[in-house]
Amino acid sequence: MSGRMKGKVVVVTGGASGIGLASAEVCAAEGAVVVITDVNAASGDAESKRMAAAGLAVEFRQHDVTSEADWRRVVDDVVQRHGHLDVVVNNAGIAVIAPVEQETLEGWRRTQAVNMEGVFLGTREAIRAMKARGGSIVNISSIEGLVGDPLIPAYNASKGGVRLFTKSAALECAQRGYGIRVNSVHPGYVGTPLVANAIGALPAEQAAVLQQDLLGRIPLGRLAEPREVAQCVLFLASDESSYVTGAELVVDGGYTAR
Repeated sequence: MSGRMKGKVVVVTGGASGIGLASAEVCAAEGAVVVITDVNAASGDAESKRMAAAGLAVEFRQHDVTSEADWRRVVDDVVQRHGHLDVVVNNAGIAVIAPVEQETLEGWRRTQAVNMEGVFLGTREAIRAMKARGGSIVNISSIEGLVGDPLIPAYNASKGGVRLFTKSAALECAQRGYGIRVNSVHPGYVGTPLVANAIGALPAEQAAVLQQDLLGRIPLGRLAEPREVAQCVLFLASDESSYVTGAELVVDGGYTAR
């Protein structure tokens, strides 16, 4: 630990697993106080206690990112308890395999609510809490916000929306002199429950073919580990990225370089 995040208070949504959990761990290991939030109370509470037992300053709040009231409650509670908020990592997301002809309006709206509206609410509330002293907002998009995929049109739309929304928020914060940087991270395929559950929902034979096809399209030849993405989140959350805003950081093993 080098103390790169010492003195900072961080909120990470979807922090009970995957990239969110890894991001919480690396920020806490670098000296931050980290509040992980998730709809999964059992996992979130267990993970926060595990990290706290290891000497990290980590807390848990149950939180539905699609709820405006939940966002206000979480942010106000963090500021009241810790005095300020420095970083919000909008990571919570869902992915459901459903080509456009099979997607339902209900399914489409649910994906947009979690993946895009949750980021909007988190960004808005973060700005409210941070604008007097500055901070960093890191929005987790995806390479699926850069390129199309015929199996996940709702996810494509939501992550593409996060990409451009991030740029808009970054420009507003810069123009108003808030000292808040807003950036997006675009992971490729990562070994997380999100990816495993999406592929696992397919018939076994189709899932095996899809996974083999994915690996064949990644120049580095493997899925990313959550911590590899989390290290990029850490850079954007820390003061080391003080001149970076409105940027999109791609972490995909070369997938989109072709």
